[in-house]
Amino acid sequence: MALTPSLNPRIVEALYAEALDLADTVRLRFERLRGEFGQGLPAADGEDLRRVQISCEALRTTTRVMHCLAWLLNHRAHFAGELSEVQLRRHGRLIANFPASEADVVDDLPDDVQHLVHESERLYQRIQRLENAWRAHAISEGSAVRKLRERLARAVGDTSSAA
Repeated sequence: MALTPSLNPRIVEALYAEALDLADTVRLRFERLRGEFGQGLPAADGEDLRRVQISCEALRTTTRVMHCLAWLLNHRAHFAGELSEVQLRRHGRLIANFPASEADVVDDLPDDVQHLVHESERLYQRIQRLENAWRAHAISEGSAVRKLRERLARAVGDTSSAA
């Protein structure tokens, strides 16, 4: 049931555990960061914009990790026999052009939060590389229609040579 030489249940499980841990850490740290900005208190000049930027980056980072988790969950389901390969190919895609973080906003975040944002980007890039390799492997194997035609050609060829 291996899809590509580089994609197997052990890799999916390890990435899944890493993504779960990262998702929880990102959520907790951004919650704390928003609290540090005194939500509910009157905002000083520019703080409203800063709060919005932090909220947007929190959402973007969390969503990036959630997309990775969804991709990994689909592959876990496939390896467990709960999804066919056709279902996985149809519904298990990673969003190809997820919006990147805004560098100037990330640069203004505390160092540990910057690290979390960059970790989420690296995780997404790793999953994206696995996705691309997995899809390329399927293309190199050929389409089901081509395989069926080859089988038919061999079957027709075999019966005509026996006569």
